[in-house]
Amino acid sequence: MASEEYTDRELMVSAAASEIDDGDTAFVGMRLPLIAFQVAVSTHAPNSMAVYESGVVRDSPAEGFIHTMCDLPNLNRAVSTTGMIDIMSRLQRGDVDVGFLGGAEIDRYGNLNTTWVRGGEQEIRLPGSGGACDIACLADRTVLLMPHEPRRFVESVHYVTSPGHSSDGPGRNTHPDSGGGPSALVTSKATFGFDDDGELYLRSLHPGADEASVLEDFPWEVQTASDVGEGSVTTTPEPTGEELELIRTFDPDGFWT
Repeated sequence: MASEEYTDRELMVSAAASEIDDGDTAFVGMRLPLIAFQVAVSTHAPNSMAVYESGVVRDSPAEGFIHTMCDLPNLNRAVSTTGMIDIMSRLQRGDVDVGFLGGAEIDRYGNLNTTWVRGGEQEIRLPGSGGACDIACLADRTVLLMPHEPRRFVESVHYVTSPGHSSDGPGRNTHPDSGGGPSALVTSKATFGFDDDGELYLRSLHPGADEASVLEDFPWEVQTASDVGEGSVTTTPEPTGEELELIRTFDPDGFWT
């Protein structure tokens, strides 16, 4: 159990870190994944390794807070500091076990939009893909992180920046991509999985979250763990005291959390 109060984002970091298995090579993006990998490699996954789009490869926490993957503490004592083409080649070779992604919109099959959205007559341009599409297509599995906001959950994303699972067949059976697609979505209220047909379902509720209020934020009827034969919906484990200490060491001013 957690020894003290924690923020929603600290819980998201803990939940995201738990998605990294020992021995995994993780493609780490910006924001919360920067902290999640460091927590994982410091606790249950000491043999995991992180690769960053900038070319950095490391198998240990950074010795200082990192705003971005290119910050000097992330370069110091790294396994290697190469370039983007080396990291993307790892994806193409199938060497990345798990990749972390975020998005402005997501649909029931885990398709992500980070390109543009339209509301009425207003069109909003977003940052775009960067390496996100490559990660979505080629990583063995992806873990998605985003705030729990109804506007982000849509029947069909305005633009498929990063493909999820197929909407016309089980999982990725009809996809030309070699990766496995999304395996989890972590929001600020719950953690979701994806069933054998590639559709999102509620896996666990964060402490204090109500199932009915969580599910009503979606424009479709979201399945739950019991619907897909995965047992009942569980409660997401709280961050342990050790995890909270690590999170606050890696992000001392709460910049990301």
